[in-house]
Amino acid sequence: MSRYKNNPRVKKSSREEEENDGTIRLNRYIANAGVCSRREADVLIESGEIKVNGEVITEMGYKVQPADSVYYGKKLLSREKMVYVLLNKPKDFLTTTDDPEGRKTVMSLVANASKERIFPVGRLDRNTTGLLLFTNDGEVAQKLTHPSNNIKKIYQVELDKPITKADYLKVAEGVELEDGKAEVDDVALLGESNKFLGLEIHIGRNRIVRRIFEHLGYDVVSLDRVQYAGLTKKDVPRGEWRYLTEKEVIQLKYFM
Repeated sequence: MSRYKNNPRVKKSSREEEENDGTIRLNRYIANAGVCSRREADVLIESGEIKVNGEVITEMGYKVQPADSVYYGKKLLSREKMVYVLLNKPKDFLTTTDDPEGRKTVMSLVANASKERIFPVGRLDRNTTGLLLFTNDGEVAQKLTHPSNNIKKIYQVELDKPITKADYLKVAEGVELEDGKAEVDDVALLGESNKFLGLEIHIGRNRIVRRIFEHLGYDVVSLDRVQYAGLTKKDVPRGEWRYLTEKEVIQLKYFM
């Protein structure tokens, strides 16, 4: 127990006071929304760039109420701090926020990553491993999952038997499936057994990589997403996660 618990002389921090009454300083609100740092937010406020409930606010230390609407230009800002978490997903975890049958979900692997509510961007099959991004940034999530943005993904595929040259060429040229042609951006053999391949793809249809090879008569023994939207598994062991760097977040937000 803290020795300060019942000491009336200990003054609460301004942050604690803000959290207790539901308010938050405007510069912190802007920083939490991922616009810029608090110091840079002060500059935006001072220069009249920020509106609260339609009114320009230039007062330093202004406190935002829970029901207030804060705008930077025409953009409505979120009260939550934006969080970006990259997981190296192991097998046997469902990519869902909840499972009625009580099976393991990826949410248990990132339970300690954020007090904000984050969610997985896109899906990985239960037995597919590799990179999975979590965030509470709806704009970034939409950008990464919308088909028109052609987000690049690279998979390492292990087949149950060596792929023939003819089938390899079919994969490279694009396989016609029941819901349309599955176009592959690049494919390469890995090693000498002809059972391992690297596959670069941007289409995001359900189980697309497995379906390509199943269509040609192969079973996929293992499937690992090793790159997603420019992010890699470097320094992220299987089952572990890390926060994106500021540079990576900017890349996702503005340059993808």
